[in-house]
Amino acid sequence: MPAPTWSRDVPVAGVPELSGVGRCLVMGVVNVTPDSFSDGGEWFSPEAGVRHGLELLGEGADIVDVGGESTRPGSARVPEEQELARVMPVIERLAAAGAVVSVDTTRARVAERAVAAGARIVNDVSGGLADPEMGRAVAETGAAYVCMHWRGHADVMDSLEVYDDVVTDVRDELAAQMAALEADGVRREQIVLDPGLGFAKSGDLNWPLLAHLDALQALGRPVLVGASRKRFLGRLLASGRRDGGIDVAEPAPPLARDDATAAISALAAAAGAWAVRVHAARASHDAVRVAAAWAAAGTRRAPGGPDFDGEVPTP
Repeated sequence: MPAPTWSRDVPVAGVPELSGVGRCLVMGVVNVTPDSFSDGGEWFSPEAGVRHGLELLGEGADIVDVGGESTRPGSARVPEEQELARVMPVIERLAAAGAVVSVDTTRARVAERAVAAGARIVNDVSGGLADPEMGRAVAETGAAYVCMHWRGHADVMDSLEVYDDVVTDVRDELAAQMAALEADGVRREQIVLDPGLGFAKSGDLNWPLLAHLDALQALGRPVLVGASRKRFLGRLLASGRRDGGIDVAEPAPPLARDDATAAISALAAAAGAWAVRVHAARASHDAVRVAAAWAAAGTRRAPGGPDFDGEVPTP
């Protein structure tokens, strides 16, 4: 099925050059933290962070997302000045190199400083709920803004995963977050929505959200999917072992989840996702290109398409 046109081709304010690409975008992750769940601080220094960002661009990333505070479950917050010291040198150098840079932060001041240094997107896992000044900051900067579904910080979010219906609840809560942002002056055209996979959602709660991205798209804004290396993939790919005569499922480690991440990238792209946020850019870049080619071929053969042969298959 061809992806909904708006998810690919309607410009997002702040990054007009990303419209018209004709496929799902790839956002590559640069964690400038010592305690990331996925890479264990491998890109912690500014030099390593810049180098990795350039590598991601070379692998096909359209956007580089730079974050200085871990959001893994159970992690503690870092002081604002420490977050700034981590991300600013990396953002400045990547932006100067011509990259479309996103800053992964929940703090308005970090967002403002990052945009002033060249960041074009603010990727806020709290969707404006962690810092009451975030809406104002985004409105004033005019940057694109990723509004993620959120219920609480990393140290408490695992206790907040109670839903009547996860798809309906996430949709309704995102709609409320978006309305609050608009009340603060953020233009709807700036907003991209993110279902917040893994945030206050155990493994089985993530799959319905992926299977029903159309429920979020019905809110009228593009959707970003961030499934890369997350715990629910580790559980899916778990291998069995014996421990004291008991069968134990051992979750796949983060680096062993990249193939599954690429599969989700292809499926999300086919479902109309605007972008996928990933740690391994090359595999997902290839995956979204496959999805785009598949959708384009279906469009050409559809009634009214240039390759339509006049025969409509019987269901």
